[in-house]
Amino acid sequence: MTTLAPGDPAPPFKLLDQGSNTVSLSDFAGRKLLVYFYPKAGTAGCTKQSCAVRDSLPHLHRANTSAVGISPDPPQAQDKFNRRYDLGFPLLSDPDHSVAEAYGAWGEKSMYGRNYMGIIRSAFLIDEKGRIEKAWYKVSPAGTVPQALDALKG
Repeated sequence: MTTLAPGDPAPPFKLLDQGSNTVSLSDFAGRKLLVYFYPKAGTAGCTKQSCAVRDSLPHLHRANTSAVGISPDPPQAQDKFNRRYDLGFPLLSDPDHSVAEAYGAWGEKSMYGRNYMGIIRSAFLIDEKGRIEKAWYKVSPAGTVPQALDALKG
């Protein structure tokens, strides 16, 4: 499994958001970007994580930072998730998990003794020049925002 470290170039992406608009990494040039990968829209942990990002948007914006969430869900599911929780930031659809793989956020998981491939909840702070500033693998739903805000303070 690939893992990214500070200083690495962030893998580019071009994915559809919840409104079926194309969103690219290059759209955020000149700003920092918090990218987080979550397994499935609407599940408990993903909702907790996404709502925490939503609630932190004023702090992120003051730090010249945008946020995007990425999951394998189709744009329609992302739209339903966005509307239900009034998230207000891009939720990107990565149905073939190619972007998750490029970020090292796709790998083997285990539940109830069964192994399967899926999203490894991860978050990345990307700097204004498109380089990884911080990478958090196996981040908890509650840990994404505090770790990102701490990194932005430093």
